[in-house]
Amino acid sequence: MNTKFTVRPAIPADAAAMAYIHVATWQETYRGLMTDEMLDDPEFVLTRQQFWTIGLSDERFAHHRVAVAEMDGKLIGIAQSAEPTDADATWSQQLNILYVLASAHGIGAGRSLLQAVISNDTAAALWVADPNPRAQALYRKHGFLPDGTLKEEYGIREIRMVRRVRSTSPESEIAATPA
Repeated sequence: MNTKFTVRPAIPADAAAMAYIHVATWQETYRGLMTDEMLDDPEFVLTRQQFWTIGLSDERFAHHRVAVAEMDGKLIGIAQSAEPTDADATWSQQLNILYVLASAHGIGAGRSLLQAVISNDTAAALWVADPNPRAQALYRKHGFLPDGTLKEEYGIREIRMVRRVRSTSPESEIAATPA
């Protein structure tokens, strides 16, 4: 299997492919957690395409960071971050979307997409389905920890994970350097 992929900023011409990725990854990830009626609704792809078309072309969303992962000329993953929406936010960025097709799991696309839309040195938060051990493990590797806050969306329990600003002192860099 080819594991070479690239990550780049999304452009409006990506909207249809991003909609497909969005729906396909929801079907792969949330089948059994969400209703089949919602996941298999023929309008679902169209509503996601409208979402991405507006999100990538409307000036109101120009400050959002949106990236895609591409392999062999086809999209395999999508990510989007923006300013926080939680009223109690003490962080400056919130990861809203990060999905990679199951066929591309394990090649580093999720990590690369996360790094493309959330700065490593920035406090940030995200909401993740619970259970979703694969995604939660990825986020933990990047410093995100559950803060005990829960919500339900689309009938799925979600936990909030928060990453505080990482220290960039010389001592922390030395401690992080492999021996």
